Amino acid sequence: MSRQIWKPGTLVYPVPAVLITCRNMNEDNIFTVAWTGTICSDPAMTYISVRKERHSYNMIRQSKEFCINLTTKDLAFATDYCGVKSGRNENKFNSLNLEKEECTKINAPMLKNSPVTIECKVKEIKELGSHDMFLAEVVSINIDDKYMDETGKFDMEKCNLIAYSHGQYYTLGENIGKFGYSVKKN
Repeated sequence: MSRQIWKPGTLVYPVPAVLITCRNMNEDNIFTVAWTGTICSDPAMTYISVRKERHSYNMIRQSKEFCINLTTKDLAFATDYCGVKSGRNENKFNSLNLEKEECTKINAPMLKNSPVTIECKVKEIKELGSHDMFLAEVVSINIDDKYMDETGKFDMEKCNLIAYSHGQYYTLGENIGKFGYSVKKN
C-alpha cells in the first residue's frame, strides 16, 4: 500500500454541520459551524470554534451564550447559505424564512426548524490561531416531539441529519450497530 504525505491539516471528517444562533442586545444572528463536538459528559460540555472575523464572534464573546441547532436534509440549503453569507449584511432568518423561538435557559433564539437545539453558556474562550474555541456548558436540550418514538425515546433516524466532509454535505447513512454490539453475547 502506498501513501501520500500532505502538510498538516484538519482531515478529521465527517463533522456535524450545525447552525449556531446567538443574540446581542439588539440583534439575533444565525451562522454555520462545522468545528463542534462533545468535550465532557458530566458536566455536559461542548464547544464551537469560530473565526474572529465572523459577525457572531463578538456577539457570543459578549453574551457568553449560544445555541447549537442540529441540521437536517431539509435545512441543508440554509446551512450552506448561513456559512457563506454574513449577518453584517442581512438578516438571514428573514432571507431564508427561518422561524425562531425563545430559548428556555438562555437569552438567545433557537431555530424552530431544527430537530434538536442545545442551549449553551460559555465557560472559557481559548485563543488558538485561525479560530477561537468557545468551551461551553450545556444548560438545556430542546427536542421536537415529532422525533420521539412511541416509547418516548429520541429517534435520531427520523431527523435525516447532515454532516460536512471536505467541502461537501452528506446525509447520515444507515444504522450499522449500536454501542457495545461488538462484544454482545449471542
